[in-house]
Amino acid sequence: MTDSNRWSRRGLLGLPLAFAVKHPLARAAQQATSNLNALPANLPRPKDDGGAKHLRGMAVPDLELPSTSNRQVNLSKISAPRIVVYCYPMTGQPGKPLPAGWDDIPGARGCTPETCGFRDHHKDLATLHAEVFGLSTQSTAYQQEMVKRLEVPFEVLSDEHRVFARALRLPTFTVEGMTLLKRLTLILRNNRIEHVFYPVFPPDTHADEVIAWLKRTA
Repeated sequence: MTDSNRWSRRGLLGLPLAFAVKHPLARAAQQATSNLNALPANLPRPKDDGGAKHLRGMAVPDLELPSTSNRQVNLSKISAPRIVVYCYPMTGQPGKPLPAGWDDIPGARGCTPETCGFRDHHKDLATLHAEVFGLSTQSTAYQQEMVKRLEVPFEVLSDEHRVFARALRLPTFTVEGMTLLKRLTLILRNNRIEHVFYPVFPPDTHADEVIAWLKRTA
Protein backbone atom coordinates (compact mmCIF):
# COMPACT_ATOMS: atom_id res chain seq x y z
CA MET A 1 0.00 0.00 0.00
CA THR A 2 1.37 3.40 -0.93
CA ASP A 3 1.53 6.29 1.51
CA SER A 4 -1.15 8.14 -0.43
CA ASN A 5 -3.50 5.16 -0.16
CA ARG A 6 -2.65 4.55 3.46
CA TRP A 7 -3.55 8.12 4.38
CA SER A 8 -6.57 8.56 2.16
CA ARG A 9 -9.67 10.19 3.65
CA ARG A 10 -11.38 6.81 3.58
CA GLY A 11 -8.50 5.27 5.47
CA LEU A 12 -8.72 7.93 8.14
CA LEU A 13 -12.21 6.81 9.03
CA GLY A 14 -10.81 3.59 10.38
CA LEU A 15 -8.33 5.29 12.72
CA PRO A 16 -8.93 6.21 16.36
CA LEU A 17 -10.38 9.72 16.55
CA ALA A 18 -7.61 11.12 18.73
CA PHE A 19 -5.01 10.03 16.16
CA ALA A 20 -6.96 10.83 13.01
CA VAL A 21 -7.66 14.46 13.86
CA LYS A 22 -3.91 15.09 14.16
CA HIS A 23 -3.25 14.04 10.58
CA PRO A 24 -2.95 16.90 8.03
CA LEU A 25 -5.69 15.49 5.81
CA ALA A 26 -8.06 15.27 8.74
CA ARG A 27 -7.22 18.77 9.89
CA ALA A 28 -7.77 20.16 6.40
CA ALA A 29 -11.14 18.43 6.12
CA GLN A 30 -12.16 19.68 9.55
CA GLN A 31 -11.14 23.26 8.77
CA ALA A 32 -13.02 23.19 5.48
CA THR A 33 -16.30 22.46 7.23
CA SER A 34 -15.89 24.26 10.55
CA ASN A 35 -14.08 27.53 9.76
CA LEU A 36 -17.07 29.15 8.10
CA ASN A 37 -16.28 32.61 9.48
CA ALA A 38 -13.05 32.96 7.52
CA LEU A 39 -12.63 33.44 3.78
CA PRO A 40 -10.07 31.20 2.07
CA ALA A 41 -7.28 32.95 0.23
CA ASN A 42 -7.47 33.50 -3.52
CA LEU A 43 -11.24 33.11 -3.89
CA PRO A 44 -12.30 33.75 -7.51
CA ARG A 45 -13.83 37.19 -8.01
CA PRO A 46 -17.31 37.08 -9.55
CA LYS A 47 -17.83 39.03 -12.76
CA ASP A 48 -20.81 41.16 -13.67
CA ASP A 49 -22.74 38.92 -16.05
CA GLY A 50 -25.56 41.42 -16.47
CA GLY A 51 -27.91 39.30 -14.39
CA ALA A 52 -29.02 42.27 -12.26
CA LYS A 53 -29.02 45.13 -14.79
CA HIS A 54 -32.83 45.08 -15.08
CA LEU A 55 -33.54 45.45 -11.37
CA ARG A 56 -33.06 49.14 -10.66
CA GLY A 57 -36.39 50.94 -10.61
CA MET A 58 -38.50 47.79 -10.42
CA ALA A 59 -41.41 47.67 -7.98
CA VAL A 60 -41.01 45.49 -4.90
CA PRO A 61 -43.15 42.36 -5.36
CA ASP A 62 -46.34 42.30 -3.26
CA LEU A 63 -45.88 38.90 -1.68
CA GLU A 64 -45.16 37.35 1.70
CA LEU A 65 -42.08 35.43 2.71
CA PRO A 66 -41.59 33.37 5.88
CA SER A 67 -39.20 34.92 8.37
CA THR A 68 -36.89 33.50 11.02
CA SER A 69 -39.12 35.35 13.52
CA ASN A 70 -41.96 32.95 12.65
CA ARG A 71 -44.02 35.51 10.78
CA GLN A 72 -44.77 36.45 7.19
CA VAL A 73 -42.98 39.51 5.83
CA ASN A 74 -44.11 41.51 2.81
CA LEU A 75 -41.24 43.77 1.80
CA SER A 76 -43.59 45.99 -0.19
CA LYS A 77 -45.42 46.83 3.04
CA ILE A 78 -42.40 47.77 5.18
CA SER A 79 -42.53 51.47 6.09
CA ALA A 80 -38.82 52.05 6.78
CA PRO A 81 -37.24 54.91 4.80
CA ARG A 82 -34.84 52.40 3.26
CA ILE A 83 -34.66 48.62 3.29
CA VAL A 84 -31.47 46.65 2.74
CA VAL A 85 -32.05 43.11 1.45
CA TYR A 86 -28.86 41.13 1.06
CA CYS A 87 -29.46 37.99 -0.98
CA TYR A 88 -26.96 35.19 -0.56
CA PRO A 89 -26.51 31.61 -1.84
CA MET A 90 -26.26 29.48 1.30
CA THR A 91 -24.68 29.60 4.74
CA GLY A 92 -22.76 26.51 5.77
CA GLN A 93 -23.28 24.60 8.99
CA PRO A 94 -20.50 23.50 11.37
CA GLY A 95 -19.48 19.90 10.85
CA LYS A 96 -21.29 19.57 7.52
CA PRO A 97 -19.43 19.64 4.20
CA LEU A 98 -20.06 22.42 1.73
CA PRO A 99 -21.04 21.44 -1.83
CA ALA A 100 -18.18 19.99 -3.86
CA GLY A 101 -16.11 22.72 -5.49
CA TRP A 102 -17.91 25.44 -3.52
CA ASP A 103 -14.82 27.62 -3.13
CA ASP A 104 -14.21 27.51 -6.88
CA ILE A 105 -17.63 28.97 -7.76
CA PRO A 106 -17.20 32.76 -8.07
CA GLY A 107 -19.31 34.48 -5.43
CA ALA A 108 -20.41 31.33 -3.60
CA ARG A 109 -18.21 31.28 -0.50
CA GLY A 110 -18.62 33.91 2.21
CA CYS A 111 -22.26 33.93 3.28
CA THR A 112 -21.43 33.56 6.97
CA PRO A 113 -18.85 36.40 7.00
CA GLU A 114 -21.29 38.59 5.06
CA THR A 115 -24.07 37.91 7.57
CA CYS A 116 -21.70 38.61 10.45
CA GLY A 117 -20.80 41.92 8.82
CA PHE A 118 -24.43 43.00 8.70
CA ARG A 119 -24.88 41.73 12.25
CA ASP A 120 -21.94 43.75 13.54
CA HIS A 121 -23.11 46.91 11.72
CA HIS A 122 -26.80 46.52 12.51
CA LYS A 123 -26.88 49.56 14.80
CA ASP A 124 -24.97 51.66 12.25
CA LEU A 125 -27.54 50.77 9.60
CA ALA A 126 -30.40 51.57 11.95
CA THR A 127 -28.84 54.99 12.58
CA LEU A 128 -29.05 55.53 8.82
CA HIS A 129 -32.75 54.62 8.96
CA ALA A 130 -32.22 51.39 7.06
CA GLU A 131 -33.95 48.13 8.02
CA VAL A 132 -31.98 44.99 7.15
CA PHE A 133 -33.18 41.60 5.94
CA GLY A 134 -31.23 38.59 4.74
CA LEU A 135 -32.76 36.42 2.03
CA SER A 136 -31.87 33.01 0.64
CA THR A 137 -33.52 29.88 -0.75
CA GLN A 138 -32.90 27.76 2.37
CA SER A 139 -35.84 26.76 4.54
CA THR A 140 -36.80 28.83 7.57
CA ALA A 141 -35.69 26.01 9.89
CA TYR A 142 -32.25 25.99 8.24
CA GLN A 143 -32.00 29.77 8.54
CA GLN A 144 -33.16 29.77 12.16
CA GLU A 145 -30.24 27.54 13.16
CA MET A 146 -27.86 30.07 11.60
CA VAL A 147 -29.59 33.09 13.15
CA LYS A 148 -29.42 31.52 16.61
CA ARG A 149 -25.82 30.34 16.26
CA LEU A 150 -24.53 33.66 14.94
CA GLU A 151 -26.81 35.81 17.14
CA VAL A 152 -28.21 37.68 14.15
CA PRO A 153 -30.39 40.60 15.36
CA PHE A 154 -32.47 40.96 12.18
CA GLU A 155 -34.85 38.71 10.28
CA VAL A 156 -33.81 36.40 7.46
CA LEU A 157 -36.41 35.57 4.84
CA SER A 158 -36.84 32.23 3.10
CA ASP A 159 -37.49 32.20 -0.64
CA GLU A 160 -37.44 28.42 -0.64
CA HIS A 161 -39.95 28.24 -3.51
CA ARG A 162 -38.24 31.12 -5.36
CA VAL A 163 -41.38 33.23 -5.68
CA PHE A 164 -39.44 36.42 -4.91
CA ALA A 165 -36.57 35.38 -7.17
CA ARG A 166 -38.92 34.65 -10.06
CA ALA A 167 -40.89 37.87 -9.59
CA LEU A 168 -37.71 39.93 -9.93
CA ARG A 169 -35.83 37.51 -12.21
CA LEU A 170 -32.93 37.40 -9.77
CA PRO A 171 -29.75 35.71 -10.99
CA THR A 172 -29.28 32.15 -9.74
CA PHE A 173 -26.93 29.20 -10.13
CA THR A 174 -27.30 25.47 -9.59
CA VAL A 175 -25.07 23.14 -7.60
CA GLU A 176 -25.76 19.59 -6.41
CA GLY A 177 -29.38 19.90 -7.49
CA MET A 178 -29.94 23.13 -5.52
CA THR A 179 -30.94 26.40 -7.19
CA LEU A 180 -29.29 29.18 -5.21
CA LEU A 181 -29.31 32.95 -5.43
CA LYS A 182 -26.23 34.71 -6.67
CA ARG A 183 -24.97 37.17 -4.11
CA LEU A 184 -26.51 40.62 -4.51
CA THR A 185 -27.96 43.37 -2.34
CA LEU A 186 -31.08 45.40 -3.04
CA ILE A 187 -31.71 48.84 -1.56
CA LEU A 188 -35.47 49.45 -1.47
CA ARG A 189 -37.03 52.89 -1.16
CA ASN A 190 -40.62 53.99 -1.65
CA ASN A 191 -41.56 50.47 -2.71
CA ARG A 192 -39.03 50.37 -5.55
CA ILE A 193 -35.49 49.10 -6.02
CA GLU A 194 -33.34 52.18 -5.65
CA HIS A 195 -29.92 50.57 -6.00
CA VAL A 196 -28.36 47.16 -6.63
CA PHE A 197 -24.97 45.88 -5.51
CA TYR A 198 -23.92 43.15 -7.97
CA PRO A 199 -21.67 41.32 -7.97
CA VAL A 200 -20.74 41.54 -4.29
CA PHE A 201 -17.08 40.97 -3.47
CA PRO A 202 -15.54 40.55 -1.00
CA PRO A 203 -18.56 39.52 1.07
CA ASP A 204 -17.01 40.03 4.49
CA THR A 205 -16.72 43.82 4.06
CA HIS A 206 -19.92 44.32 2.07
CA ALA A 207 -21.82 45.84 5.01
CA ASP A 208 -19.22 48.63 5.10
CA GLU A 209 -19.79 49.19 1.37
CA VAL A 210 -23.55 49.49 1.91
CA ILE A 211 -23.09 51.92 4.81
CA ALA A 212 -20.75 54.11 2.75
CA TRP A 213 -23.33 54.24 -0.07
CA LEU A 214 -26.16 55.08 2.33
CA LYS A 215 -24.14 57.94 3.80
CA ARG A 216 -23.36 59.35 0.36
CA THR A 217 -27.01 59.25 -0.70
CA ALA A 218 -28.72 60.21 2.56
